[in-house]
Amino acid sequence: MTQPPNQPPQPGGFGAPQNPPPGGGFGAPQTPPPPQGPPPGAPQPGYGYPQQPGPYAQPGPYASGPYAQPQQLGPYGQQPGYGYPQPPFPGGPGTPPPGGSGSRNPFKGKPALVIGAAVAALLVVGGTVWAVTGTGDDGKDKKPVAEKSDDAKPSASGDAPVNPGDGSGDGAEDPQDLNEGRQAGESKVLWYKEAPDAPGSGADADGMWITDKAAVKAAYKQVFAYNVDDGRPTWDPITFPQKICAVTPEKTAQDTIVVAYMSGSSDRAECNRLQQIDLATGKQGWKQEVEDGELFDSTLSVELTVSGNTLMVGRSQSGTAYDVTSGKKLYDKKRYGDACFPAGFAGSATKLVQVSSCGAGGDNEHDEVQGLDPKTGKVLWTYRYEKGWEVERTYSVDPLVIYAGNDDKKAWNISGFTATGRVQAQVGVDEDFAPECDWAILERDLQGCTGVVVADNTLYLPTKATTGANEIVAINLADGKEKWRAKSPADESMLPVKAEGGALVAYVEPSYDAGGQVVSIPTGGGNHTPAKLLQNPQSVAEIEDSFFSRDVDWADGRLFISSTRLNGNDDAKEKLMLAYGK
Repeated sequence: MTQPPNQPPQPGGFGAPQNPPPGGGFGAPQTPPPPQGPPPGAPQPGYGYPQQPGPYAQPGPYASGPYAQPQQLGPYGQQPGYGYPQPPFPGGPGTPPPGGSGSRNPFKGKPALVIGAAVAALLVVGGTVWAVTGTGDDGKDKKPVAEKSDDAKPSASGDAPVNPGDGSGDGAEDPQDLNEGRQAGESKVLWYKEAPDAPGSGADADGMWITDKAAVKAAYKQVFAYNVDDGRPTWDPITFPQKICAVTPEKTAQDTIVVAYMSGSSDRAECNRLQQIDLATGKQGWKQEVEDGELFDSTLSVELTVSGNTLMVGRSQSGTAYDVTSGKKLYDKKRYGDACFPAGFAGSATKLVQVSSCGAGGDNEHDEVQGLDPKTGKVLWTYRYEKGWEVERTYSVDPLVIYAGNDDKKAWNISGFTATGRVQAQVGVDEDFAPECDWAILERDLQGCTGVVVADNTLYLPTKATTGANEIVAINLADGKEKWRAKSPADESMLPVKAEGGALVAYVEPSYDAGGQVVSIPTGGGNHTPAKLLQNPQSVAEIEDSFFSRDVDWADGRLFISSTRLNGNDDAKEKLMLAYGK
């Protein structure tokens, strides 16, 4: 819960971390130390002292109680987010990508900086509330010219279309019948696709977009489109001269996407070529080359975010906004104020959020969050976090829900914000949560978590399963308290996918003797027992479970699973996509 203004955290509340009781177990609350956490009204440390790890447990930001003991840090240090690599979900913020088939990270933006008018934020120092004023950009806009490209045509790069596994590709018909042995009541494998060739070191395959007719997938240097019913190509694959290095995680309202690809193949190549694609036709629209920022602000890596008709391209220390329909440059977001620079962006259909890193290495070091007008970049509000707290993820942008971590305190915090940038409530649930998050190495990747859903002012988070089934917890964003929880119907973990029709749709992992499930959990009333929508075949469970790094989507009664990391192993038929239905 949030603390009243100018009041220290109350004993036993969701305030600054308490001293652990003797012996390290759960005991009577101890007298709290003087307030050392975020200011009143700012996110307070959560139940953030992680427990002692077991043989395979990894220190993450999610703790098990306010009096649990701190963990020993691993080789990469304490990382907020999904934590250190751990079977079967390797990969987390700040961790290097593993080899092999990648990490289990199911689903996959970025926003801008301060312009013009000053914006007030609350800063609390020594129990006093101060006004913090943002300053504007004064950099000169660069004006790259958007240009139209030819319609989509497969290039003669030598990258052959993927064998679809159904006899309609370039290879012979695959003799493997994934529906052989299907039992009564089990779903049907509608189609599957094999992955294209990838380098031995592996390749990214980020991005999966589902329309009413097509399932579109990016993989290495190509973008493929398959009919949602039978998997046959809806348009010819698009092949880029270099590997795809970033994508817009969500499609626009006009069913278009933007992908970024590398300028070359050398170590000095940059991720600065943009291409718009129409998902319905495969037609390539405008293209653009993103310019470098100032010193130490390159496009070696970028993040793409869409908010309405605005595409935000985030570099390491700045961002440039384009009109997503025409490719015309709109504005830049640059360094401002007391050594503040944009470190990450996140967007929704109508909202754009920028996270800035300020005063690095100094006494005034802190993160701040700003709400932006997507059309102009104007700062609408600013919220300042106290020193030591780093904004790692946005679980939602509308409404805004932020996960922040504090390495020094080994603490985490999840806060919901109002539309004007004030903390509405902080999650006060004593639980070890485990959404699945992408690697965040060169940038924040604010919207890189899956297995977390926000709908109707409710946050749905999965718990970590140490043995057996886990649970999904529904948290009221009005007060940060638990509303209800639902247990997985199997001995495997259950992850939220989306909210629709007054229910929460969740995906249940496959096991060695059963395929995965899609279930529906009623969100209203008193009954929250999962009801089965789809039971996948046991005969395909091994293949289904091989998507360790994956996207998952549920649309129109079909389950789509695709890989987000190709392992480059030529000795195995690596799957790119699977589609299930009745």
